Amino acid sequence: MKTFDPAVAHRVAEASVTVRAADQTLLADTDLTVEQTRHAFGFGNIGFDFVPLAAGEAGEEAAALERLARDWLELFNTATLPFYWGRYEPQRGAPRVDALRSTARWFRDRGVALKGHPLVWHTVAPSWLIDLPTDETERLLRERVRREVAQFAGLIDTWDAINEVVIMPVFDAEPNGITPLARARGRVAMMRLAFDEARAANPAATLLLNDFDLSSAYEILVEAALEAGIRIDGLGLQTHMHQGYRGEERMTAILDRFARFGLPLHLTETSLVSGDLMPPEIVDLNDYQVPSWPSTPEGEARQADELVRHYRSLVAHPAVESITYWGITDAGAWLGAPIGLVRADGTRKPSFDALRALIKDEWWLSPTTLRTGSDGRVQVRGFRGDYRISAGGAAATLRLDGGPVAVTLDAG
Repeated sequence: MKTFDPAVAHRVAEASVTVRAADQTLLADTDLTVEQTRHAFGFGNIGFDFVPLAAGEAGEEAAALERLARDWLELFNTATLPFYWGRYEPQRGAPRVDALRSTARWFRDRGVALKGHPLVWHTVAPSWLIDLPTDETERLLRERVRREVAQFAGLIDTWDAINEVVIMPVFDAEPNGITPLARARGRVAMMRLAFDEARAANPAATLLLNDFDLSSAYEILVEAALEAGIRIDGLGLQTHMHQGYRGEERMTAILDRFARFGLPLHLTETSLVSGDLMPPEIVDLNDYQVPSWPSTPEGEARQADELVRHYRSLVAHPAVESITYWGITDAGAWLGAPIGLVRADGTRKPSFDALRALIKDEWWLSPTTLRTGSDGRVQVRGFRGDYRISAGGAAATLRLDGGPVAVTLDAG
C-alpha cells in the first residue's frame, strides 16, 4: 500500500475490509481495485464565480466559466457561497433565493459540500438598514438569519454564523446598520443572536465564528462566548497574505493558540499573491489601491512554493479541519490582487499544479490493485475519506475512517 509522510499520519486511516459477493459469499483470493473518490478533509474554495453559470445568467461567458469550473472541480470538495446581506437582498423583501439555490444544487450535484458566508456582518450590509431604530434592525437581522438557514437546510448546512466580531462595534469605514446594533448590544449578544437563531432554524447546522483579527482580542472573544454558553462548532481563521507568507512557524503558533479551545479550526479565507507584495506598512488591506496588480513569473514561482508549504503545515496540524482558498482565478479577485490559481486568461499557474500534486497525488490513493485473503479480507490504507472498491463489473463504496468495514460488491 501507499506510504504517507509521518507529518500527516493523523489524516491516514487503515481498515480491514471484508468483501462479499451479491449472494453474500466471501470473495476469497480475489483481485480488487481500490480508489479514492473524496477527501474527508475540507479542501475548499469560494464558488462565487459560478453563480451566473448555475443560475443561467452567464450568457456569452458560459463557455469560459465551464472551463474554469473543470479546473475548480479538479481540486476542491467544499465551496463557500456568498450571502452578503446587502448583495443578497439589495431591495428589502427581495432576496436572491433562486440564484443561490440553483448554485447550491449545482455544486451538490457534483459532490461538493457547501458553506454560506456570512449570516451576520457589518460590511456589505443593506443600505436600507441605515437609520432604522435599533430594535427594528435587530428584529430584521434575526429574521434574516432564520430565513437563510431554514430555506437552505439540507443544501447548505455549514455557515459562518457571524463575521469579524472583534471590530464590529467600532467599525467606521462605512455607514451601516449592524455596527450601531453591535455597539448597543455588545459583542457577546451579537454572537448569541447569530448562533441561537441559526441553530433554531437548523439544529443540524455546523456554525462557525470567523475573524481576520487573530490577536489575543479574538481569543478573549472566544472565551467570552464559551463562558456565556454559546455553542460554537468551529473557529474560522482568515489568513489573507497579500504582504507575504507568514511562514510555518508563525502559522503553527497561531493554530496552537486557537486549538486550546478544543474546537475544529477552519482556515476560512486564505490567499497568497503571485505578483509584487503589498507594502508591509499597510494596516488595512482594503487601503491598498493600485491601477493594476499583475501576476509575474517570479511571483508565480514564489506563490507555488509558499502554497505547498502553507498547506503542508496546515494539514499537519491535527486541529485543522478545512482550508478554503479565496479564489480560483485572478479575474475579479478580491482587491484586484493576483491571488488566483488560474490567470485571468484561464491558463493555470504553477500553484494550481503544485496544489493538485498534493491533494490528488501525494495525499490521494489512485486506483490500486489489492488481493483478498482466504477470509475475504483486505487491508485498505489511505487518507480518510470515500473510496470505491471493485472487481469485474461489481463495485461498492466505503468510508475509510479507521474502523472495520464490510462491503458487498453489487454488479447491478
